Amino acid sequence: MEHEEVLDNSDKDIAHNWVSSSRFLFYCQIIIFVALVLGGLALGSLHQPILERIYQSDRPDWLNPEVVLILFLPPLLFEGSLKINVRQLWRNSVPILLLANIGVLAATLITGYALHWELGIPLATTLLFGAIISATDPISVLAIFKELSISKRLSVIVEGESLLNDGTAVVLFQILLAGIVTGNLSIAKGISDFVQSVVGGAIVGLALGYGASKITKRIDDPQIEITLTTIIAYGSYLIAHQLHLSGVIATVISGLTVGNLGTHEGMSARTRLALWSFWEYASFVINSLLVLLIGLEVHIRELLGAWSTILLAVLAVLLGRAVSVYGLVPFSNLFTERISLRWRHVLVWGGLHGSLSLALALSLSHEFPYREKILALTFGVVA
Repeated sequence: MEHEEVLDNSDKDIAHNWVSSSRFLFYCQIIIFVALVLGGLALGSLHQPILERIYQSDRPDWLNPEVVLILFLPPLLFEGSLKINVRQLWRNSVPILLLANIGVLAATLITGYALHWELGIPLATTLLFGAIISATDPISVLAIFKELSISKRLSVIVEGESLLNDGTAVVLFQILLAGIVTGNLSIAKGISDFVQSVVGGAIVGLALGYGASKITKRIDDPQIEITLTTIIAYGSYLIAHQLHLSGVIATVISGLTVGNLGTHEGMSARTRLALWSFWEYASFVINSLLVLLIGLEVHIRELLGAWSTILLAVLAVLLGRAVSVYGLVPFSNLFTERISLRWRHVLVWGGLHGSLSLALALSLSHEFPYREKILALTFGVVA
C-alpha cells in the first residue's frame, strides 16, 4: 500500500521523499542480492579451513531448525504485515483467503505429486518441498506495481495473499515434517492441528499487538517504540511457539494490529517513518543473510549437475500455481468483485518465491533425507 495514506496532510512531503528514496534503494537491494547469491555460491565452492568450519557437513548443528525459524521469520513476517491496510484486506478477503489457504494446499499437492512422478523421490518428501515452495514473496512485483501505478486492489490481493500464505505454508510444512519424522502422517489430525494452531496463534498475536498499541499511546520516543515493536515481533512468535501454536500467524496478526492501530493512534509521523525504515532495513538484512547462507550450503557443481531436476521443479511449481489461481479465482468471483482474466495471469506469474522458502529449507536438520536435494531445488526455483 502507499505509505502516505496513514499520514496527515502536513506530513505528505516527508512521506513522498521517503517513498521516492525507498524505490531507489529497492534497485540497490536487487544489485546487492545478486552479489550475495554469487558471493555465497563462490564461497561455498572454496575449500578454505575457515570457511569449512562454517559449512562443513559434520559441523555442530548450530543452524538448527529452531534457530533458523526463530531468528529469521519474525522480522520478515512483521515487516510485511506492518504496512498492510486491514480495511482493504477485508474488502478482498474472499480471493485472498482462498488463495492463501486452499491455494497453498492445492499447489503443495500438485507440486509434490508432479515431482514424485517425475523424479521418483518419496511422496512425503516432495510434498514437504511443495509446502516449502508454496509461499509467495512478491517484493519485486509490488515494487513494479508502484512504478507502473497498477490498480491498488491488485496490489492488495498480491500482498495480502503473500502475507497470509506464509502462515499456511509454515504450518503445513511443520505438520508434514512431523509426519515424516514420526512416520505417522494423519490427515484428520493434521487438519485439527492446523485449525488449532492458526486460531490460537491469531489470538496470541491480537492480544500482544493490541497491548503494544495501547502502550505506544503513552510514549513519544521513536527508539522506545521501535524497541517495543521488536519485542512484540519476536515475543508473539516465541509465546505462540511455546504454546504449540502458530508463531507465524501470531507474528503476522500482531504486525497487522500494530500497523493499523498502534501507528495510527500512538505514533507521530516521524516515528512511523522511523519505524518503517527500521523494519525495512531489518528485513533487508535477514534476506541478505538467508541468501548468503543458502549460497554457502548449495555448491555450484551441485546446481549445474541438477539443472534438469531444477527445471522440472520450476515447471511443477508453475503448474501448481496456475491450477490454484485459475481454479480458485472464478469461484471467488461468485462472492466478491470480479477479478479479470488479465489479473489472473499477473497473479500466476507474480507468485514469486523468496526468503521464507529459503528459511524453511535451511531449517531442515542435516540428518534429514534428501536435504541437499531440497536445498538445491529451493535455491534453483527461487533464483
